[in-house]
Amino acid sequence: MAAIPGELDTDGGPPMAIPLRHFVVGFGFLLAGVGAGLLATLGVTPGLSRLAHVHLLLAGWVCITILGAMTQFVPVWSGVALHSRRLANVSLLLVTVGIAGMAGAFATTSFHWIHGFGGLAVVGFWLFAYNLGRTLLRARPLDVTERHFAWALGFFVAVTTLGFLLALDFTLPVTAELGVTRTGLRGAHVTLAVFGAVLTTVVGALYQLATMFTGTSLHGLDRPLQRVETVGYPVGVLALAAGRLVGARWLAQVGGLLVAVGLLAVAVVLARRLQETQHDWTPMLERYAVVAATLAVWAAFALPAWLVDPLSPAALFGAPGSVHLLTLGVVGFVVAGTLYHVVPFVVWVHRYSDRLGFEPVPMIDDLYDARVARADFLALLVGSGVLALGDAVALPVPVLALGGALATLGAVLFVANLLYTVHDHAPQPLAVVVLGSLATRGQWGDHSSPENDRAD
Repeated sequence: MAAIPGELDTDGGPPMAIPLRHFVVGFGFLLAGVGAGLLATLGVTPGLSRLAHVHLLLAGWVCITILGAMTQFVPVWSGVALHSRRLANVSLLLVTVGIAGMAGAFATTSFHWIHGFGGLAVVGFWLFAYNLGRTLLRARPLDVTERHFAWALGFFVAVTTLGFLLALDFTLPVTAELGVTRTGLRGAHVTLAVFGAVLTTVVGALYQLATMFTGTSLHGLDRPLQRVETVGYPVGVLALAAGRLVGARWLAQVGGLLVAVGLLAVAVVLARRLQETQHDWTPMLERYAVVAATLAVWAAFALPAWLVDPLSPAALFGAPGSVHLLTLGVVGFVVAGTLYHVVPFVVWVHRYSDRLGFEPVPMIDDLYDARVARADFLALLVGSGVLALGDAVALPVPVLALGGALATLGAVLFVANLLYTVHDHAPQPLAVVVLGSLATRGQWGDHSSPENDRAD
């Protein structure tokens, strides 16, 4: 059975519906994003389809998943109550409508709709940051994970602000008024999104998850590496973003150095935890192994590239040709691996934990189909590998299409496996998980209580 550490107060988290609602909505964005990416590989998508593809995956799947995970585990890890359950649901609604609308507006080049839907998304992300910020304020002093989460909340506010300015710049002379170039504004936006909001959250969570679910602790080399990353990485993100925004090469070089070294340190710490694991290998740990390897490779190539020219559009995500290595090999696999534990864990706690010791109950890793997990892992691994290789060398279009198809198949199997887990084991129907009080009442506990309405 997957570990459930005794020091975690699982009763301190929000109701199961809140994080699962985020995850299920995120699954929808994942399927839409990989579908858009496959169509883009075939060259049959209209308008600004690449922007739609990127926002569906990163702002949609990855960020909404982060919103749900932080809403669940900040209260659990920190031992404080979530500031507002209602704000968690409102922020999810605004972000969902905003990102979906933005993707459609990108695909149809409807610039004014990009502004409108983008504004909804910005308000949603700001409400999330406020809600979790108020929650973290009660958790002081902050540990290493909480400090990363606090940084990430600031990055969420900054990246959405710059993103809205970019959207306005489609029709208004925003960059001219600000005295920056659109390339610089875009570079800062991407930096704060990927390396700020997303990877800062990921790194902070890994310090907890990689030790918790390997049954190990940081020791020896891990400690100085953690100190280097904890101090240098957030500063590096700010310096890299600021350098790209104003075109200051030296500042971006310093920032790029700190970011690459920080993530390389994380790769080493993660690899050491996996090497010393005291538990059986699970889908979570298998995907973390891919993350450790690809993160180290990415950092090794990104460091010299950013020292030479961190302002180059080709070096936006690291070394030229490394976009899929980072986004799929690192971000995609770490989110998928984490969800392979978090979703069954949340369901198990609410469905089976109070029965433990009184009747036979399934183990956490029994809630999903292990064969499907292996299949989606292989499909995503091979598909992502082909796409990453295609970034670096010229591959025939049919080979790229095959890689995209395998990545799409892996995503579909992954989503189906975890939706099966929710459908078969959650104490509430899937429709109630997604729609909450809009679904038929009485299906999930006692919905006649106003307190339960607020909780869901």
